[in-house]
Amino acid sequence: MPINSNFILVVGGAGFIGSHMVMVLKRAGFTPIVLDDLSKGHRKAVLDAKLIVGTIADRDLLERLFAEYPFSAVMHFASYIEVEESMQFPLKYYQNNVVATCHLLEIMLKNKVKQFIFSSTAAVYGTPQHTPINERHTLQPINPYGRSKRMIEEIITDLAQSDGLQYAILRYFNAAGADPEGRLRERHDPESHLIPLVLQVVMGHRNSITVYGRDYPTEDGTCIRDYVHVMDICEAHLLALQRLQSEKSNLICNLGSGQGHSVQEVIDLAQLVTGREITVTEGPRRPGDPPILIADPTFAKRELGWQPQYPILKTIIQHAWQSVQNA
Repeated sequence: MPINSNFILVVGGAGFIGSHMVMVLKRAGFTPIVLDDLSKGHRKAVLDAKLIVGTIADRDLLERLFAEYPFSAVMHFASYIEVEESMQFPLKYYQNNVVATCHLLEIMLKNKVKQFIFSSTAAVYGTPQHTPINERHTLQPINPYGRSKRMIEEIITDLAQSDGLQYAILRYFNAAGADPEGRLRERHDPESHLIPLVLQVVMGHRNSITVYGRDYPTEDGTCIRDYVHVMDICEAHLLALQRLQSEKSNLICNLGSGQGHSVQEVIDLAQLVTGREITVTEGPRRPGDPPILIADPTFAKRELGWQPQYPILKTIIQHAWQSVQNA
């Protein structure tokens, strides 16, 4: 039987998605304990939640944490996520995303904590063979980042068979937006996500936004992606936690809006939302960028009862813009 406790360990809870999740957990009556080394996250982003500064690579720290708190579940947001960096430094990605996560899983199971919610990625699919992408699509990641996520997915499913691990694996498409009330925002360093990069141009922190390729087989020649609001991602995590607590079956599902928007469309909408002109420069195609990536979220909606509250791209950009102005 799972441990009956409101304590949830949120690994990477000072980062973009993790910090929003901590806020959602508190609102739902849980007690999140954040473990984050602050290499990518921000101390202020955890608001008034308990923060332990450290990493899941520190086995002694994990042992102490699980001895101190009666965690009922663990949510993992602490992966490295930069595709280009993973190509340059693959060992960094395998050590953090795979080896360190294995330490976490080992100590979880040793302490009889068996509910695990894992942030995975559409990168496990690689170059799409069809779109929209459903969960039956073959897993053929094309970079170390995607491969590291696929490896952990396989380890999780193995541990479900051997040790009774209960899991929800949630494959994000393009997480975006921000807390509608303006308390949190997206701030990666370095930033690589399109919407915050465009808003950096608006704020004068960047001279221009580069469009990498205008010769794709899409209506305006730029890549098409599926943007999903961070609060909708967090709601899916909460539903997944509640599903595990009710001892229903394990789950692997996509989190996306099911709608595609081109790079140029994002820029145009950002100009509309902010009322400011955005300078664009042209760049060549980036290797490995597929023309279209769109999720099929049908399974998540059916199995979790997930209904995204902010499916409109304009709203996602508005929330991101509000958060930037509040910073």
